[in-house]
Amino acid sequence: MPRDYYEILGVSRHSEAIEIKKAYRRLAVRYHPDKNPDDPEAEEKFKELAEAFEVLSNDRKRQVYDQFGHDGLKGRGFGFHDPGDIFQQFMGAAFGGGAGGGIFGDIFGFGGRTRSGPMQGAGIDYEMEISLEEAASGVEKKINIFRRETCPHCDGEGAEPGTDRTQCSTCHGSGRIRQARRTLLGVFTTEAVCPACQGEGSIIEDPCRECGGSRSVEREREVTVKIPPGVDDGSVLRMRGGGEVGPRNGPPGDLNIYLRVQPHPVFKRSGDDIYSEVPISYPLAALGGEIRVPILNGHTELKIPPGTQNGESFRLRGQGIPHLRGSGRGDEHIQVVVEVPTRLNKDQRELLNQLEGSFSDRNRPLHQSFSEKFHTFLNKHGLG
Repeated sequence: MPRDYYEILGVSRHSEAIEIKKAYRRLAVRYHPDKNPDDPEAEEKFKELAEAFEVLSNDRKRQVYDQFGHDGLKGRGFGFHDPGDIFQQFMGAAFGGGAGGGIFGDIFGFGGRTRSGPMQGAGIDYEMEISLEEAASGVEKKINIFRRETCPHCDGEGAEPGTDRTQCSTCHGSGRIRQARRTLLGVFTTEAVCPACQGEGSIIEDPCRECGGSRSVEREREVTVKIPPGVDDGSVLRMRGGGEVGPRNGPPGDLNIYLRVQPHPVFKRSGDDIYSEVPISYPLAALGGEIRVPILNGHTELKIPPGTQNGESFRLRGQGIPHLRGSGRGDEHIQVVVEVPTRLNKDQRELLNQLEGSFSDRNRPLHQSFSEKFHTFLNKHGLG
Protein backbone atom coordinates (compact mmCIF):
# COMPACT_ATOMS: atom_id res chain seq x y z
CA MET A 1 0.00 0.00 0.00
CA PRO A 2 1.43 3.44 -0.93
CA ARG A 3 2.71 5.52 1.97
CA ASP A 4 0.82 8.57 3.15
CA TYR A 5 1.97 11.73 1.36
CA TYR A 6 1.86 13.81 4.54
CA GLU A 7 4.02 11.21 6.29
CA ILE A 8 6.53 11.24 3.43
CA LEU A 9 7.02 15.01 3.73
CA GLY A 10 6.78 14.97 7.53
CA VAL A 11 3.96 17.51 7.69
CA SER A 12 0.47 17.47 9.18
CA ARG A 13 -2.77 17.34 7.23
CA HIS A 14 -3.45 20.95 8.21
CA SER A 15 -0.10 22.29 6.95
CA GLU A 16 -0.10 25.43 4.84
CA ALA A 17 1.45 25.54 1.37
CA ILE A 18 4.58 27.29 2.65
CA GLU A 19 5.23 24.49 5.16
CA ILE A 20 4.85 21.87 2.45
CA LYS A 21 7.32 23.73 0.21
CA LYS A 22 9.88 24.05 2.99
CA ALA A 23 9.61 20.37 3.86
CA TYR A 24 10.00 19.29 0.25
CA ARG A 25 13.00 21.56 -0.37
CA ARG A 26 14.80 20.34 2.75
CA LEU A 27 14.25 16.64 2.04
CA ALA A 28 14.70 16.78 -1.74
CA VAL A 29 18.12 18.38 -1.36
CA ARG A 30 19.10 15.67 1.16
CA TYR A 31 18.01 12.75 -1.04
CA HIS A 32 18.84 14.13 -4.49
CA PRO A 33 20.49 11.39 -6.66
CA ASP A 34 23.46 13.66 -7.43
CA LYS A 35 24.28 13.85 -3.74
CA ASN A 36 23.63 10.13 -3.21
CA PRO A 37 25.20 8.32 -6.18
CA ASP A 38 24.65 4.56 -6.36
CA ASP A 39 22.13 4.68 -3.51
CA PRO A 40 18.84 3.17 -4.75
CA GLU A 41 17.09 3.86 -1.43
CA ALA A 42 17.85 7.58 -1.69
CA GLU A 43 16.67 7.62 -5.30
CA GLU A 44 13.40 5.93 -4.33
CA LYS A 45 12.95 8.39 -1.47
CA PHE A 46 13.55 11.28 -3.90
CA LYS A 47 10.80 9.93 -6.17
CA GLU A 48 8.40 9.56 -3.23
CA LEU A 49 9.06 13.15 -2.17
CA ALA A 50 8.40 14.47 -5.68
CA GLU A 51 5.10 12.58 -5.95
CA ALA A 52 3.97 13.73 -2.51
CA PHE A 53 4.89 17.34 -3.24
CA GLU A 54 3.17 17.33 -6.64
CA VAL A 55 -0.10 16.24 -5.02
CA LEU A 56 -0.01 18.34 -1.84
CA SER A 57 1.11 21.52 -3.60
CA ASN A 58 -1.81 21.36 -6.04
CA ASP A 59 -5.11 22.41 -4.42
CA ARG A 60 -7.29 20.21 -6.64
CA LYS A 61 -5.11 17.11 -6.31
CA ARG A 62 -4.78 17.63 -2.57
CA GLN A 63 -8.55 17.90 -2.15
CA VAL A 64 -9.13 14.65 -4.09
CA TYR A 65 -6.34 12.89 -2.17
CA ASP A 66 -7.69 14.00 1.22
CA GLN A 67 -11.13 12.70 0.32
CA PHE A 68 -10.42 9.55 -1.69
CA GLY A 69 -6.73 8.68 -1.17
CA HIS A 70 -4.39 7.26 -3.81
CA ASP A 71 -7.17 5.40 -5.63
CA GLY A 72 -9.10 8.64 -6.01
CA LEU A 73 -6.18 10.24 -7.85
CA LYS A 74 -5.89 7.30 -10.26
CA GLY A 75 -9.62 7.10 -10.78
CA ARG A 76 -9.77 10.78 -11.77
CA GLY A 77 -6.94 10.67 -14.26
CA PHE A 78 -4.30 12.78 -12.47
CA GLY A 79 -0.79 12.20 -13.82
CA PHE A 80 2.64 12.60 -12.27
CA HIS A 81 5.69 14.35 -13.69
CA ASP A 82 9.31 13.22 -13.71
CA PRO A 83 10.81 13.70 -10.19
CA GLY A 84 13.81 15.53 -11.65
CA ASP A 85 11.58 17.94 -13.56
CA ILE A 86 9.55 18.71 -10.43
CA PHE A 87 12.74 19.44 -8.51
CA GLN A 88 14.15 21.66 -11.23
CA GLN A 89 10.95 23.64 -11.65
CA PHE A 90 10.58 24.07 -7.90
CA MET A 91 14.14 25.24 -7.39
CA GLY A 92 14.00 27.41 -10.48
CA ALA A 93 10.99 29.24 -9.03
CA ALA A 94 12.56 29.46 -5.58
CA PHE A 95 15.97 30.73 -6.73
CA GLY A 96 15.06 32.52 -9.94
CA GLY A 97 16.87 30.08 -12.19
CA GLY A 98 17.37 26.47 -13.21
CA ALA A 99 18.09 23.88 -10.55
CA GLY A 100 20.82 22.25 -12.57
CA GLY A 101 23.20 25.19 -12.91
CA GLY A 102 23.99 28.76 -11.93
CA ILE A 103 23.92 29.79 -8.28
CA PHE A 104 21.98 26.75 -7.11
CA GLY A 105 24.30 24.33 -8.88
CA ASP A 106 27.35 25.95 -7.30
CA ILE A 107 25.89 25.80 -3.79
CA PHE A 108 24.51 22.28 -3.83
CA GLY A 109 26.70 20.62 -6.42
CA PHE A 110 24.00 19.50 -8.86
CA GLY A 111 25.14 19.82 -12.42
CA GLY A 112 24.48 18.67 -15.94
CA ARG A 113 20.90 17.44 -15.43
CA THR A 114 18.87 20.41 -16.57
CA ARG A 115 17.28 19.96 -19.97
CA SER A 116 16.50 23.22 -21.69
CA GLY A 117 14.69 21.85 -24.75
CA PRO A 118 11.20 20.39 -25.09
CA MET A 119 10.58 17.34 -22.91
CA GLN A 120 7.92 14.67 -23.07
CA GLY A 121 4.95 15.26 -20.83
CA ALA A 122 3.83 13.16 -17.90
CA GLY A 123 1.81 10.04 -18.42
CA ILE A 124 -1.60 9.64 -16.80
CA ASP A 125 -2.62 6.44 -15.05
CA TYR A 126 -6.32 5.64 -14.85
CA GLU A 127 -7.83 2.59 -13.15
CA MET A 128 -11.05 1.26 -14.68
CA GLU A 129 -13.33 -1.51 -13.45
CA ILE A 130 -15.19 -3.65 -15.97
CA SER A 131 -17.37 -6.75 -15.69
CA LEU A 132 -16.34 -10.21 -16.92
CA GLU A 133 -18.98 -9.94 -19.64
CA GLU A 134 -17.46 -6.64 -20.82
CA ALA A 135 -13.99 -8.20 -20.80
CA ALA A 136 -15.30 -11.02 -22.96
CA SER A 137 -17.32 -9.01 -25.46
CA GLY A 138 -15.34 -5.77 -25.52
CA VAL A 139 -16.84 -2.42 -24.68
CA GLU A 140 -16.49 1.29 -25.31
CA LYS A 141 -16.46 3.57 -22.27
CA LYS A 142 -16.13 7.29 -21.70
CA ILE A 143 -13.95 8.63 -18.88
CA ASN A 144 -13.05 12.10 -17.64
CA ILE A 145 -9.41 12.95 -16.95
CA PHE A 146 -7.53 16.06 -15.86
CA ARG A 147 -4.43 16.89 -17.88
CA ARG A 148 -2.21 19.78 -18.82
CA GLU A 149 -2.65 20.94 -22.40
CA THR A 150 -1.05 23.58 -24.57
CA CYS A 151 -2.49 26.95 -23.55
CA PRO A 152 -5.02 27.94 -26.23
CA HIS A 153 -4.76 31.64 -25.42
CA CYS A 154 -1.06 32.00 -26.23
CA ASP A 155 -0.77 28.86 -28.35
CA GLY A 156 1.94 27.57 -26.05
CA GLU A 157 4.20 30.58 -26.42
CA GLY A 158 3.90 31.68 -22.80
CA ALA A 159 3.66 35.37 -23.73
CA GLU A 160 0.48 37.40 -24.01
CA PRO A 161 -0.63 37.43 -27.67
CA GLY A 162 0.62 40.52 -29.47
CA THR A 163 3.74 40.76 -27.33
CA ASP A 164 7.21 39.45 -28.08
CA ARG A 165 9.91 37.80 -26.08
CA THR A 166 13.13 39.73 -25.56
CA GLN A 167 16.60 38.30 -25.82
CA CYS A 168 18.02 37.24 -22.47
CA SER A 169 20.67 39.72 -21.41
CA THR A 170 22.42 37.15 -19.23
CA CYS A 171 23.22 34.55 -21.89
CA HIS A 172 22.67 36.81 -24.94
CA GLY A 173 20.24 34.34 -26.47
CA SER A 174 22.34 31.19 -26.25
CA GLY A 175 20.43 29.68 -23.33
CA ARG A 176 23.68 28.71 -21.58
CA ILE A 177 26.35 30.49 -19.61
CA ARG A 178 30.01 29.73 -19.05
CA GLN A 179 31.53 30.13 -15.61
CA ALA A 180 35.20 30.12 -14.66
CA ARG A 181 36.30 29.08 -11.19
CA ARG A 182 39.85 29.45 -9.91
CA THR A 183 41.11 26.53 -7.85
CA LEU A 184 44.48 25.29 -6.59
CA LEU A 185 44.72 23.17 -9.70
CA GLY A 186 44.03 26.04 -12.05
CA VAL A 187 41.04 27.69 -13.69
CA PHE A 188 38.10 25.42 -14.48
CA THR A 189 35.40 26.51 -16.92
CA THR A 190 31.93 25.00 -16.74
CA GLU A 191 28.86 25.49 -18.87
CA ALA A 192 25.35 25.47 -17.41
CA VAL A 193 21.80 26.36 -18.33
CA CYS A 194 21.16 30.06 -18.01
CA PRO A 195 19.35 30.65 -14.68
CA ALA A 196 17.66 33.80 -15.96
CA CYS A 197 15.82 32.34 -18.95
CA GLN A 198 15.81 28.65 -18.02
CA GLY A 199 17.82 27.85 -21.14
CA GLU A 200 15.35 29.35 -23.62
CA GLY A 201 17.48 32.32 -24.64
CA SER A 202 14.60 34.77 -24.27
CA ILE A 203 12.60 36.42 -21.50
CA ILE A 204 8.82 36.89 -21.32
CA GLU A 205 8.12 40.52 -20.48
CA ASP A 206 4.32 40.15 -20.54
CA PRO A 207 3.29 36.61 -19.47
CA CYS A 208 0.10 35.08 -20.84
CA ARG A 209 -2.86 35.89 -18.58
CA GLU A 210 -4.22 32.34 -18.93
CA CYS A 211 -1.16 30.21 -18.19
CA GLY A 212 1.05 32.77 -16.44
CA GLY A 213 3.89 32.03 -18.85
CA SER A 214 3.95 28.27 -18.23
CA ARG A 215 2.68 27.54 -21.77
CA SER A 216 0.10 25.01 -20.52
CA VAL A 217 -3.17 24.91 -18.60
CA GLU A 218 -5.03 22.15 -16.77
CA ARG A 219 -8.23 20.97 -18.41
CA GLU A 220 -10.82 18.25 -17.82
CA ARG A 221 -11.39 16.11 -20.90
CA GLU A 222 -13.78 13.33 -21.83
CA VAL A 223 -11.94 10.44 -23.47
CA THR A 224 -13.43 7.43 -25.26
CA VAL A 225 -11.70 4.16 -24.37
CA LYS A 226 -12.18 1.16 -26.65
CA ILE A 227 -11.65 -2.09 -24.75
CA PRO A 228 -11.07 -5.07 -27.06
CA PRO A 229 -12.60 -8.51 -26.39
CA GLY A 230 -10.41 -10.85 -24.35
CA VAL A 231 -8.71 -8.44 -21.93
CA ASP A 232 -7.93 -9.77 -18.47
CA ASP A 233 -7.58 -8.35 -15.00
CA GLY A 234 -4.38 -6.30 -14.91
CA SER A 235 -4.35 -5.56 -18.65
CA VAL A 236 -3.05 -2.11 -19.58
CA LEU A 237 -4.35 -0.14 -22.54
CA ARG A 238 -1.93 2.55 -23.65
CA MET A 239 -3.30 5.55 -25.54
CA ARG A 240 -0.33 7.24 -27.15
CA GLY A 241 -0.31 10.99 -26.67
CA GLY A 242 -3.28 10.95 -24.30
CA GLY A 243 -1.31 12.30 -21.34
CA GLU A 244 -0.07 15.76 -20.43
CA VAL A 245 1.74 18.12 -22.77
CA GLY A 246 5.45 18.31 -22.05
CA PRO A 247 7.44 21.24 -20.67
CA ARG A 248 8.37 23.82 -23.30
CA ASN A 249 5.78 22.43 -25.71
CA GLY A 250 7.20 18.94 -25.56
CA PRO A 251 5.19 15.97 -26.90
CA PRO A 252 2.41 14.68 -24.63
CA GLY A 253 2.84 11.60 -22.52
CA ASP A 254 0.58 8.56 -22.71
CA LEU A 255 -2.73 7.72 -21.06
CA ASN A 256 -2.46 4.30 -19.42
CA ILE A 257 -5.72 2.52 -18.62
CA TYR A 258 -5.28 -0.18 -15.95
CA LEU A 259 -8.17 -2.66 -16.16
CA ARG A 260 -9.66 -4.37 -13.11
CA VAL A 261 -12.15 -7.14 -13.91
CA GLN A 262 -14.76 -7.43 -11.18
CA PRO A 263 -15.30 -10.82 -9.51
CA HIS A 264 -18.23 -12.68 -11.07
CA PRO A 265 -20.96 -14.35 -8.99
CA VAL A 266 -21.11 -17.41 -11.27
CA PHE A 267 -17.88 -17.76 -13.25
CA LYS A 268 -14.20 -17.93 -12.40
CA ARG A 269 -11.64 -17.27 -15.10
CA SER A 270 -8.32 -18.98 -15.79
CA GLY A 271 -6.64 -17.79 -18.94
CA ASP A 272 -9.32 -17.80 -21.62
CA ASP A 273 -11.33 -20.61 -19.97
CA ILE A 274 -14.11 -20.03 -17.47
CA TYR A 275 -15.32 -22.34 -14.71
CA SER A 276 -18.62 -22.69 -12.89
CA GLU A 277 -20.24 -25.03 -10.37
CA VAL A 278 -23.82 -26.22 -10.93
CA PRO A 279 -25.78 -28.15 -8.27
CA ILE A 280 -27.83 -31.15 -9.39
CA SER A 281 -30.19 -33.36 -7.42
CA TYR A 282 -29.34 -36.87 -6.27
CA PRO A 283 -32.03 -38.48 -8.47
CA LEU A 284 -30.89 -36.50 -11.52
CA ALA A 285 -27.30 -37.62 -11.00
CA ALA A 286 -28.48 -41.23 -10.79
CA LEU A 287 -31.04 -41.22 -13.59
CA GLY A 288 -29.54 -38.62 -15.93
CA GLY A 289 -31.40 -35.86 -17.65
CA GLU A 290 -31.01 -32.37 -19.05
CA ILE A 291 -30.36 -29.16 -17.11
CA ARG A 292 -30.06 -25.48 -17.95
CA VAL A 293 -26.57 -24.06 -17.31
CA PRO A 294 -25.20 -20.51 -17.52
CA ILE A 295 -22.94 -19.27 -20.30
CA LEU A 296 -21.49 -15.77 -20.71
CA ASN A 297 -24.24 -14.51 -22.98
CA GLY A 298 -27.16 -16.37 -21.40
CA HIS A 299 -27.82 -20.09 -20.93
CA THR A 300 -27.79 -23.42 -22.74
CA GLU A 301 -28.86 -27.01 -22.13
CA LEU A 302 -26.46 -29.65 -20.79
CA LYS A 303 -27.08 -33.41 -20.86
CA ILE A 304 -26.28 -35.21 -17.62
CA PRO A 305 -25.59 -38.92 -18.24
CA PRO A 306 -26.99 -41.53 -15.80
CA GLY A 307 -24.67 -42.30 -12.90
CA THR A 308 -22.93 -38.92 -12.89
CA GLN A 309 -20.71 -38.62 -9.82
CA ASN A 310 -20.23 -35.60 -7.59
CA GLY A 311 -17.49 -33.31 -8.93
CA GLU A 312 -17.59 -34.52 -12.52
CA SER A 313 -16.76 -31.84 -15.06
CA PHE A 314 -18.26 -31.14 -18.47
CA ARG A 315 -16.72 -28.97 -21.19
CA LEU A 316 -18.61 -26.55 -23.40
CA ARG A 317 -16.20 -25.83 -26.23
CA GLY A 318 -15.95 -22.26 -27.47
CA GLN A 319 -18.04 -20.79 -24.64
CA GLY A 320 -15.13 -19.12 -22.86
CA ILE A 321 -13.27 -15.83 -23.38
CA PRO A 322 -12.21 -14.73 -26.89
CA HIS A 323 -8.48 -14.95 -27.51
CA LEU A 324 -7.07 -11.42 -27.30
CA ARG A 325 -4.52 -12.19 -29.99
CA GLY A 326 -5.85 -14.45 -32.70
CA SER A 327 -9.20 -16.02 -33.43
CA GLY A 328 -11.28 -18.44 -31.43
CA ARG A 329 -12.37 -18.63 -27.81
CA GLY A 330 -11.60 -20.60 -24.69
CA ASP A 331 -13.95 -23.17 -23.18
CA GLU A 332 -16.37 -23.26 -20.29
CA HIS A 333 -15.92 -26.01 -17.69
CA ILE A 334 -18.96 -26.96 -15.62
CA GLN A 335 -18.46 -28.99 -12.47
CA VAL A 336 -21.59 -30.63 -11.09
CA VAL A 337 -22.16 -30.77 -7.36
CA VAL A 338 -24.55 -33.52 -6.28
CA GLU A 339 -26.73 -31.98 -3.61
CA VAL A 340 -27.62 -34.23 -0.67
CA PRO A 341 -31.22 -33.52 0.40
CA THR A 342 -31.79 -32.13 3.90
CA ARG A 343 -34.77 -31.73 6.27
CA LEU A 344 -36.36 -35.00 5.17
CA ASN A 345 -39.82 -35.87 6.43
CA LYS A 346 -40.81 -39.35 7.61
CA ASP A 347 -42.06 -40.59 4.23
CA GLN A 348 -38.91 -39.38 2.46
CA ARG A 349 -36.66 -41.11 4.98
CA GLU A 350 -38.57 -44.37 4.56
CA LEU A 351 -38.30 -44.18 0.79
CA LEU A 352 -34.55 -43.52 0.98
CA ASN A 353 -34.07 -46.44 3.39
CA GLN A 354 -35.92 -48.69 0.97
CA LEU A 355 -33.79 -47.43 -1.89
CA GLU A 356 -30.57 -47.89 0.08
CA GLY A 357 -31.56 -51.44 0.94
CA SER A 358 -32.18 -52.29 -2.70
CA PHE A 359 -28.63 -51.38 -3.81
CA SER A 360 -26.02 -54.03 -4.54
CA ASP A 361 -22.31 -53.68 -5.26
CA ARG A 362 -23.23 -53.52 -8.94
CA ASN A 363 -25.05 -50.25 -8.27
CA ARG A 364 -22.18 -48.86 -6.18
CA PRO A 365 -18.86 -49.51 -7.95
CA LEU A 366 -16.96 -46.91 -5.92
CA HIS A 367 -18.16 -48.45 -2.66
CA GLN A 368 -17.20 -51.93 -3.88
CA SER A 369 -13.70 -50.80 -4.85
CA PHE A 370 -13.19 -49.07 -1.51
CA SER A 371 -14.42 -52.14 0.42
CA GLU A 372 -11.91 -54.38 -1.33
CA LYS A 373 -9.02 -52.00 -0.58
CA PHE A 374 -10.16 -51.62 3.02
CA HIS A 375 -10.28 -55.40 3.63
CA THR A 376 -6.82 -55.80 2.09
CA PHE A 377 -5.47 -53.13 4.43
CA LEU A 378 -7.01 -54.80 7.53
CA ASN A 379 -5.71 -58.25 6.61
CA LYS A 380 -2.21 -56.90 5.95
CA HIS A 381 -2.04 -55.58 9.51
CA GLY A 382 -3.77 -58.54 11.09
CA LEU A 383 -6.85 -56.56 11.90
CA GLY A 384 -9.32 -58.39 9.71
